Amino acid sequence: MCGRFSLTVNEAELNERFHLSGGIEPYAARYNCAPTQALAVITNSGNCKLSYMRWGLIPSWAKDVKIGAKMINARAETIREKASFRAAFSRRRCLVPATSFFEWKQEKVKIPYVIRLVGGELFCMAGIWEEWKNPEGIFVKSFAIVTTEANETMQALHHRMPVILSKQNENVWLSELPQDELSKLLQPWPDERLELFPVANLVNSPLNEIPEVLLPV
Repeated sequence: MCGRFSLTVNEAELNERFHLSGGIEPYAARYNCAPTQALAVITNSGNCKLSYMRWGLIPSWAKDVKIGAKMINARAETIREKASFRAAFSRRRCLVPATSFFEWKQEKVKIPYVIRLVGGELFCMAGIWEEWKNPEGIFVKSFAIVTTEANETMQALHHRMPVILSKQNENVWLSELPQDELSKLLQPWPDERLELFPVANLVNSPLNEIPEVLLPV
């Protein structure tokens, strides 16, 4: 699964990397992104802007916003069949930019690890998004991160990992290709291009939005 990640670049770097014209509001580096927070995504809506959506997908038919807390991830293997995700996969896909994500290894106590691309470069996780209307008539946009089977490197920590898209496949994910073609992108990231290391348990609390959560121990 993917339940926490970081995006530590600045807005200028995001604009240059994804050819954006800015965002709805200025972007500041994030070290400890957590579910239910409003986080930066790039959608297939074609507006060339950074959008901010709640992490935890709320289906259009949901009765309560709380359902989103249980839908932070969408399994690649069933995304086309699950009622909660299939419409979003078909029509509303997004890129979730990140510089690393976190996973916990169960030993005598849970030990948090940072997982990132070798060299620490910016990457994108595959996402889907939805728009839900609350009882007050306000629209809430939300997203989920697509996950797949873990590669060999990740298996030491967890049996799932987020779908990381290569640079050449980022625009493909946002395109109008048939679902069969899009599904081919939902593969584990190559082992040799991923690195991980343990960090302090500061990351356990979302209140610790500080660079220190990324320091190796």
